Order: sequence, then C-alpha cells, then structure tokens
Amino acid sequence: MSSVASAVPTPSRLSLWQARARIAELARLNAFICVSDETGDGPIIAVKDLVDVKGLVTTAGGRQLPGAPATADAKVIADLRRHGCVVVGKTNLHEFAYGSTSENPHFGPVRNPHDESRIAGGSSGGSAVAAATGMCDWAIGTDTAGSLRIPASLCGIASIKPTEGLISTNGVIPLSHTLDVIGPMAVDVATAALALALMTGREELGSTKAAADMRIGVVPSSWVEGLDRDTERSWRRVSAGLAEVALPDRNEMSQACITISMFEASAYHRDWIAKYPERYGDADVRERLIKGLSIPAADHARAVAQRADLLARVLVAMEGFDALLAPATAMVAPVIGAGDVREPLTRFTRPFSTTGQPVVTLPAPASGLPVGIQVVGRPGEDLRLLEVSLALEAQWR
Repeated sequence: MSSVASAVPTPSRLSLWQARARIAELARLNAFICVSDETGDGPIIAVKDLVDVKGLVTTAGGRQLPGAPATADAKVIADLRRHGCVVVGKTNLHEFAYGSTSENPHFGPVRNPHDESRIAGGSSGGSAVAAATGMCDWAIGTDTAGSLRIPASLCGIASIKPTEGLISTNGVIPLSHTLDVIGPMAVDVATAALALALMTGREELGSTKAAADMRIGVVPSSWVEGLDRDTERSWRRVSAGLAEVALPDRNEMSQACITISMFEASAYHRDWIAKYPERYGDADVRERLIKGLSIPAADHARAVAQRADLLARVLVAMEGFDALLAPATAMVAPVIGAGDVREPLTRFTRPFSTTGQPVVTLPAPASGLPVGIQVVGRPGEDLRLLEVSLALEAQWR
C-alpha cells in the first residue's frame, strides 16, 4: 500500500453487505446497472458504467458495446486498487453519457432520492444517487459539459470536477476526448476530497482544511437569467454582497463546448450510427450524434483553439479572487419525462468545461428540493479550491 493510502484516512464507513443491502432496498431508483461480487474491507466505491472494471461488462448505458466483461481495469480503477478500494458495482447513466437527465431507455430512469418522480440529473445520475443514499462510500463520475455537477446539484451532494488532465481517462468510454474529466461524488466535500486524494495519489488533497480567509466573486449578473423560484432564492442568498467578476460572454464560452463535444462524440459513434442507428434507445441522443456529423472540422479546430483564449480572459478577470460562484443549474430537478431540459441544466456548466477549470459543486441553503452551486477555481489550484469549498460548505450548513 502506497504512502498516500497510509497518510490519508480512508472515507470508508460501510460494509459491503450494508452497501449491497441498500442497493437492493432502493433498486427502484435504478442507480445501478450491475452489482459486483468483489470482496474486501477498503473504501466501497460505485463506478459510472463508462469506466472499465475488470470482470464487469461496460455498457456505457447503451447497447452498442460488446457484452463481454472488461479484461482490465481503467487506469483510475487500477490506481484505486492499490489503496484497497472495492467496486460495489457499475452505475446507471444517460445513454453514452450524452444527456443531462439519466432517463435511460435501456436500464430505466435514474430517480431522484428527494422525490422519486423527478430526475437525478445526468449524465452521472446513478453515481449521484448511489453516493446520496449510502449505497457506497463515494462514487466515480465523469464530466464533459456538466455530468458531475448537474446530478450533484439535483441530488444535494458534493462533486469535484478536477483540473482537466489530473486523472487519466484511459479505459473510459469517451464522449469528448478533449473535454472529458473524471471526478468523485460524495455526501460532503471532505469525503470527496479524500476520494480525490486516492484517485490522484496527491495526499495533500485528502488532508485539506477549510480556508481561514478567502475572497470570493460571482459570475456577472448578465449571466444569471431564467432561474426558477427555488434556485433564484438560494442564489440570491449565497451571492449577496459578493463582487461580480467580468467574465467573457456566457454563450460564447458555451458554444465552444457544444461544438467540441458534438463533433467528437459523433466521430466516435460514426460507424455505429451508420450501421446500427436503431440500437440507440434515446432518440435525442441519436439525433444529436447525426447532427454532429455535419459540423466542419475547421469549426471544431477553431473551437479547440478558442479554449486557451477564453481561459486567459477568465484568469485575468479572476485576478485577486480565490474562486467564483455560479449556479450549477437554472432549475431544481424536473419531473421524469418533462422533455428537453438540456439547456437550463447545462446553462452554467458548459462554460467551465470549455476553460477546463476545476469546479466543486455544493448544496446551497435551500428549503425545498436541492439547489447546487458551482465553486470555480483556477487550473492546477485544486487544493485551494477545496479549502474554499470546505469553508463555504461549513457556512452554508
């Protein structure tokens, strides 16, 4: 066992039988696609079913991939094995991670534990529900345009989207190879930080203390529009008195993310779309993949190049601030079957996927359904972001 495992206290609180009993008890939430038969007494983790786990089939929430079990662990899973982590199972998600609701046509809609008639958010919905309901100690999700942050927000838990590239995506089914990141989801920031320490091998992340002083800004008021009543109330509370940070136009930042992710997702799925379009159970996923095939390569290249400029402008605007706050979504969890809610759910997450910045999502003070807030840091400054997030979490609780 490495020095990280010995230096960082493990977040394990469950036994495997407790986790499996909880999964069975709450099977109606459709959080899991499969449950493992692994044994061990280390931290119990749930893994989004994009990530290869040796001996388990990777479905990516779809029907296109081979049905044979993975022959090797993804890099992140292999790293976690060295710390004694036990994979309890693979979690449900939006089909091929290409959506924000986790209403999966093959494995059932992931249901929000706060109101089972509502969505859990996507695409890492199963991981969010597993973490929120005690089916695991913490869960692994991925994020391309908000897939960690949206379900964390709607389910009332914490998630960490680390600096782009901090955790290897080798052995993970891609949505967008440029934008995809892996991160942990847990009931609180401290547990998620412990998970991040094990995932990265950086022990200092797991012993993070709350910031004693910090300067926090908020996204411009021009960014924040169309919030529902509950989200508006929480946003006003957490943003009151904080200075606005003069960021680039939100739509400009979002469009780069859309162009990159659509082009790259369609390139990965090109052959399947041509040969087996009927295997995509989600018509919206199928239509977006077809639409992405028409994006010119020059537009994709331009959007990728634009990322550096947008990040530079954001960092200039953030000078003097430790972090900035933004809503995670524009609405609380909508009901299952509400229709196309992609834009209000990704409105505030896409910009920070474009820039590749680390983001912690926290539950805001709220009286009804959960409302999430993004705490956005600078690339490479994940430790400082965790310090700030721990302090905010303590204040808001």
